[in-house]
Amino acid sequence: MTAAEARYDIAVIMPVLNEEKFIGQTLEQIYHQEFPADKVEIVIADGGSTDRTREIAESFKSRFGSLKVLDNPVRRPSSGRNVGVKNSTAPYVVVMDGHTFIPSKHLLRDIIQFFKTTGAACLCRPQPLTPPDINPFQKAVSLCRGSALGHKPGSEIYSDFEGEVDPTSSGAMYARSLFDEIGYFDEQYDACEDVDFNFRIRKAGLRSFLSPRLKVLYYPRATFRGLWRQMMRYGRGRFQFAMKHRQVALVQWLAAAGVMGFAVLLVMAPFSVRTAAIFGAATVAYLWVVALYSVFLALKRKHGACLRYGPIIFPTIHFGLGVGFLLGLYEKVTNKARRGGP
Repeated sequence: MTAAEARYDIAVIMPVLNEEKFIGQTLEQIYHQEFPADKVEIVIADGGSTDRTREIAESFKSRFGSLKVLDNPVRRPSSGRNVGVKNSTAPYVVVMDGHTFIPSKHLLRDIIQFFKTTGAACLCRPQPLTPPDINPFQKAVSLCRGSALGHKPGSEIYSDFEGEVDPTSSGAMYARSLFDEIGYFDEQYDACEDVDFNFRIRKAGLRSFLSPRLKVLYYPRATFRGLWRQMMRYGRGRFQFAMKHRQVALVQWLAAAGVMGFAVLLVMAPFSVRTAAIFGAATVAYLWVVALYSVFLALKRKHGACLRYGPIIFPTIHFGLGVGFLLGLYEKVTNKARRGGP
């Protein structure tokens, strides 16, 4: 089907699990776009929600040209993306989580305009963790993860740049023809499936374009436990990516090496005075770096929550990534299969 023959102009794909807190707001913001609602096709791939996610989503069915709530039995974001792509028909596909905040009422219109004017196969967007209704802890998570100590260098998800880019870190909108050329999302991934897919776009030599006009805001995790689980998933996904593409994920390798070194020194410290001294010095040095950077960030961004929570948030990010990466290594060495999940 060509773009001219398509009934819908754009498809919004949403892999979700237990998103009752946010999915209504996200769908409401899509509905109130300066764009014909009857030309919007929405596919929600639900990974087995136990809250009111499906009920809320179903209540929007009459508002759009098409809204489907489908099962995602594998329960991974990667499989949910594939469910959405395969059960939609519009010439342009936008992937969006259920916990997003859309700051622009022209987003859908701008997406189509950029596809047509740039000739890009993939559009990229900034995804800062800065929605307006977050608490001080979430604000601290946002600032820490957006800083040099808390985020992968070279990523575009906090950038205001507009122009042609490497899509690996920030691609989220695709011409449908792209899936015929490079295939679908790899369902072995429980995280970083987008990184893998976007890297394949780059390898295929297809053009990608970034604009701050395509920005979508994501909600940061609201608890240390939630942040830890998220970072572990990212670390494990990055290990899969590194093994599949033989790419050096330097930040994750450093995080993994740091966690391994910390664990080895901790185990050996009781048996050697010298090892205990090294362990103590390394721990104190790391904590000083984290504490001083938290002070710097609090002063720079004028937000006291960075000072209060930063000394715990940064280790949660670093050790979560490292442990997740090592978990991926363990599964690789032992050939242990992992069930799908959020």
